[in-house]
Amino acid sequence: MAGHNLLIVILGPTAVGKTGFSIGLAQEIDAEIVSADSRQIYRHMDIGTAKPTQAEQQKIQHHLLDVVNPDENLSLAQYQKLANTAIRRIQSNNKIPLLVGGTGQYITAIVEGWSIPEVPPNPQLRSELEELAKVQGAEHLHNQLQTYDPVAAANIDYRNVRRVIRAIEVCIITGQPISQLQQKSPPGYNILHLGLTLDREILYQRADHRIDIMMKLGFLDEVKRLLGQGFSRRLPSMSGLGYAQLAAHLLDHRALDEMVTETKNITHDFIRRQYTWFRGHDPGIQWHDMTKTPPEIITRSVVNWVKEQI
Repeated sequence: MAGHNLLIVILGPTAVGKTGFSIGLAQEIDAEIVSADSRQIYRHMDIGTAKPTQAEQQKIQHHLLDVVNPDENLSLAQYQKLANTAIRRIQSNNKIPLLVGGTGQYITAIVEGWSIPEVPPNPQLRSELEELAKVQGAEHLHNQLQTYDPVAAANIDYRNVRRVIRAIEVCIITGQPISQLQQKSPPGYNILHLGLTLDREILYQRADHRIDIMMKLGFLDEVKRLLGQGFSRRLPSMSGLGYAQLAAHLLDHRALDEMVTETKNITHDFIRRQYTWFRGHDPGIQWHDMTKTPPEIITRSVVNWVKEQI
């Protein structure tokens, strides 16, 4: 396997079972896992992000977990650089990297080799755009992006205000559409794309159950601890599923049951948006329904693929 360029991508919506499957597969093929999760990069945010437990991390080496503090920023360009470095280091050690997660933008940036403009954030401009979205609505802000960069606007959901703001920010600062700056240069990996899926209603039930388990494990205490450490609920990290809702319970005295229900509802919406991204960026994903194809069957097919490549 010396000098191989294999990369196995394991993607899918939240709560589908990526963590358990990828750890089992990694043990079978002597692999290491590179996280492609935009929430698991944060330290101190373990329960609400469904981060692999310490016991799970001891089974298999994981990369790109706990990279920054909740009040620090990790740009897509920075993530891409760190991920590619980890992937190539794993390959050089004659192991196979598994890129695992549900953050479609992270995965696509790696496998398509996006050239990402390294434009530093402009806090004042961002604040003005955030205020515009708050006063006139997310759709109005998205319409602004449409005037700057119709191609980017067509590929960014208007509800993803952070991405809309970033696209406008890059356009204004550079004077060029972000879609033109984001050219592609595939990294040359020999990639196997695996997608894990479930019937949508089953997936929603699993997601709801996982949130209930998170609450029992101390999700509320985790949010309380983060707020107590001085991490503002206005931080991007605290906008994650459940964090904003539980902060509203703690700071605004919103009913806990109401906030848990809201977390479940927005998680369903998030799952729908994940599938939308995967459909729009499908380089030949081999989809496997986890209720119809046993994990050992998928693993066996991966083992065979690896043998064919080496």
